[in-house]
Amino acid sequence: MGRRATTKGFDVTDTDSKRGSLIVFADDWGRHPSSCQHLVRHLMTRHHVLWVNTIGMRRPRLDRTTFRRGFEKLRQWFQSLAGGGSPAAVNHAEEPVVVRPVMWPSFSRRWERSWNRRLLLRQLAHPIAALSKPRTVVTTIPIVADLLGLLPVDRWVYYRVDDFRHWPEMDGQVMADMEQALIAGVDQIVAASTRLREGAQRQGREALLLTHGVDWRMWHETETAPSELRDRAKALFEPIALPRLLFWGSINWQMDEAVLTALSRGLEVSIILVGPVTDCPAGILRLPRVRTVGPVPPSLLPLLAELATILIMPYKGGPGLEESQPLKLKEYLATTRPAVVRDLPANREWADALDLASTPEAFVEAVRLRLETGLPSHQRLARQRIRQEGWEQKAALFELVLFRGLLPG
Repeated sequence: MGRRATTKGFDVTDTDSKRGSLIVFADDWGRHPSSCQHLVRHLMTRHHVLWVNTIGMRRPRLDRTTFRRGFEKLRQWFQSLAGGGSPAAVNHAEEPVVVRPVMWPSFSRRWERSWNRRLLLRQLAHPIAALSKPRTVVTTIPIVADLLGLLPVDRWVYYRVDDFRHWPEMDGQVMADMEQALIAGVDQIVAASTRLREGAQRQGREALLLTHGVDWRMWHETETAPSELRDRAKALFEPIALPRLLFWGSINWQMDEAVLTALSRGLEVSIILVGPVTDCPAGILRLPRVRTVGPVPPSLLPLLAELATILIMPYKGGPGLEESQPLKLKEYLATTRPAVVRDLPANREWADALDLASTPEAFVEAVRLRLETGLPSHQRLARQRIRQEGWEQKAALFELVLFRGLLPG
């Protein structure tokens, strides 16, 4: 018989089918399908999961993005308060328990960091105490460094997915200081790319390399998609003329305006950008032939890929991107469409399965070639190894790091 542990706004049943618990600090659950969310979804059947939606790491600014995210957070907090008297937990079937702690929207000054530490400790103490042991913290964000050693947990793991120091909207020095403390203090580091692993090594810590995965069947076996979903994809793209160049993801500062300008002005194509538009260069949205359609459910993306001619990743180079492994890379490779992507270190590992381009001119020429040839046979063959890159296999490796030596048997 299971033992039920409860606190105000929090309820978890400790059954024989689940061993141990995860406390995850990352991007808001369900906001977009991050690598951490993919991994945790595969672990929820075996471990209790407490997912902590924190505030963002951007410096507060008087702009539309900051106001929009601020209102989203305020709405979440008020909804939590209305549901239980404190911003504690929201739980749904087959979902983690999500907590939405009230926080101060900055970490730049010492008093702000101290205040956020106190706020988080006060709001998380009871939910974490209710979790079954052993308890492991996983964080993808440096801003929880001040909680090291203060939470009742058995292990801290830093899942390093980006180098936030170089993101333009971040307070780079603050992020660097907090990440340095986090790297020094956690029990284990997992890095999503070779560059991120090397960054940890330069700070004196070894890291396990765990590249992103993909749900190959979801992307490749689209014939089983519901007819309603297929109709929605057709309605979205059929008014847009062929040939279609497709990008999906956050339409933000990572986008290369020069590349998109060259594609827009140099080729008779439609360029479709799918995803939330945040802080991308304003000129991109004014380019001829460029269409933005907003965010769509992840389940719709494989069908949109089928309706596209070529998949593109028109990213910039430089710090902040050279270290990353774009999540969409392996999603692109799981489709049957040619892909032309920015020449980034993580993308080079798949150079035999797609086309790399590092200049606007190279992007145009690569797209022009694939408009003529489609997906060449050698790239199609090289993509077969993507079947070994499933999220289930990645999650099994991740689980070893999280609970090795903490669970019996």
